[in-house]
Amino acid sequence: MSAAMHSTQSGFARALLDPAQACPGGLHTWNGSDPARRFAVYRNNVTVSLVDALADTFPVCSALVGEPFFRAMARVFVAERPPQSRVLAFYGRDFPAFVEDFPPAASVPYLADVARLEMMRQEACHAADVEPLAAEVIAGLLAAPAQLPALRIHAHPSVAVLNSRYAVHSLWAAHQGEGELAAVAPMLAQAVMVLRVGLDVHSIVLARGIGVFIEQFIQGAELVVAQQAATASDPDFDLVTALGSLLHWQIITALRTGDDDHEHTD
Repeated sequence: MSAAMHSTQSGFARALLDPAQACPGGLHTWNGSDPARRFAVYRNNVTVSLVDALADTFPVCSALVGEPFFRAMARVFVAERPPQSRVLAFYGRDFPAFVEDFPPAASVPYLADVARLEMMRQEACHAADVEPLAAEVIAGLLAAPAQLPALRIHAHPSVAVLNSRYAVHSLWAAHQGEGELAAVAPMLAQAVMVLRVGLDVHSIVLARGIGVFIEQFIQGAELVVAQQAATASDPDFDLVTALGSLLHWQIITALRTGDDDHEHTD
């Protein structure tokens, strides 16, 4: 692609998402109609389709603030952060961070974390399929105390944890018909794990320590480091209970002991 063509395309893209910019020069229509009017219609259709994609991914956020506010906020986001991929399923990965810094949304402090939970569920839905590690393999490794401190646990690709200062799961669940929204105390902290089992995406409330523990090993920490972080966040953290939760949900897909050469995947 020539530099001139790249410049033309970049200018077209900028004008497409910025209503303040004039219609790009050099445009022609097949029937002789006004190019500026046709471009304005196209610009609006593109913006609306991107706003619709965000509304599909973040329906609870939209419900919490009302559709008019959400769509106005989403339009600002679209103008500032256009998609970088053709796959719209993942458009909005940085929307929660945008919401957190969006001044008009400051009166709803939990909105950004609700958006994070909804994006986690979207990511989990499209995560790769990986078979869980056989229970007998896990049991064998856990029965070798000398290996435990350096053990690294690999979780299913769909697993993610949100340790929030707000009752994000309760807010989300109330919009799924699980409880009354008026009964939710939004300023209570909650840890939530998201994972996919088969085709179903689950959101599970965790004790804070277990949430920190899982978050640590998702980031690659050794078991002893994850345990220390979990205990620091929650003095009542119990390692046996935490490992039992992992086994119950079958989210362990591999275990590494010491060097990366010693990986157990079956």
